[in-house]
Amino acid sequence: MVERFSFELSAVDGAARIGVIHTPRGEIRTPAFMPVGTAGTVKAMMPESVRATGADILLGNTYHLMLRPTAERIAALGGLHRFMNWERPILTDSGGFQVMSLASLRKLTEEGVRFASHIDGSKHLLTPERSMEIQRLLGSDIVMAFDECPALPAEDKVVAESMRMSMRWARRSREAFGDRPGYALFGIMQGGVTRDLREESAAALREIGFEGYAIGGLAVGEGQEAMFGVLDYAPGFLPEDRPRYLMGVGKPDDIVGAVERGVDMMDCVLPSRSGRTGQGWTRRGSVNLRNARHRDDPRPLDEACSCPACRQYSRAYLHHVVKADEIIGSMLLTWHNLQYYQDLMAGLRAAIAAGRLAAFVAEFHATRAEGDIEPL
Repeated sequence: MVERFSFELSAVDGAARIGVIHTPRGEIRTPAFMPVGTAGTVKAMMPESVRATGADILLGNTYHLMLRPTAERIAALGGLHRFMNWERPILTDSGGFQVMSLASLRKLTEEGVRFASHIDGSKHLLTPERSMEIQRLLGSDIVMAFDECPALPAEDKVVAESMRMSMRWARRSREAFGDRPGYALFGIMQGGVTRDLREESAAALREIGFEGYAIGGLAVGEGQEAMFGVLDYAPGFLPEDRPRYLMGVGKPDDIVGAVERGVDMMDCVLPSRSGRTGQGWTRRGSVNLRNARHRDDPRPLDEACSCPACRQYSRAYLHHVVKADEIIGSMLLTWHNLQYYQDLMAGLRAAIAAGRLAAFVAEFHATRAEGDIEPL
């Protein structure tokens, strides 16, 4: 069992990389997709089921957990790992994005953000120091620096001012985090879609020094083309010997494109949220199980998938339970979607290791272009 956090690269193929993040709670194979357990649970899944899909790490959310059940209560009950019955690594985001997107009556100052809870209207102040305290109480293995993420599109002046404040907050986060062997603090690059601002942000973060670095402020309305445009250069601004985390991404083709461009970690609510709305992600693209074309179809959702939804149930059954709003529909489709995402990551890792990423990506896009199987 390792005592410190470290990152080990094992192979590259173009800009893409594979490696391992070593933590006291276990290894994280990269490129890694992190299922989102916002409030201490991946919705519609048991922790052991999430692990069975191949997930090495989960993401928790500071904003939601600080409001309910509170970080202090979770700490008193033994920390987030014990609380949610997940003994492997956990990454927690800083809460900044959710404050900006969910909270009401928020007021942003140099100190931090004052806001009213979306749950009960209670008043709170979230600062870099308080975010570090909450994440320490939760016991998360990877802690994110507190930052602001402006929605795009936005004027360069607005993006620049926001980024520079986030860099000041990053330094305060680093100081408040302190010396915690075995735990990691990640800084978050901002700067919108402007290369000079991204480079300035990365330089500020490197000067402060972090165990890992995130690329924030993307997948917030700019579109895939603009996001890939940033990813063509932004990972190269960050240290090669530290993990690179693209926050809040994304769809399968977003993930493949990000890995091609040197990203090591990603997270997104999409596979679990889609599972609760009757959407399944497959090698041939997304499938809407609410569609009547599936009601008499005895075939599996994806014949190449090993999840319970595909091994043990038909499209007809999935259609039925989704239309009837049965809980098992959310459970089965969420498991399937998470399995598909983890299978995709395993395929990417194997392709990079073999030096055949370009062929893997070409096959990925060609199979998706075929579309879903023909109806019976």
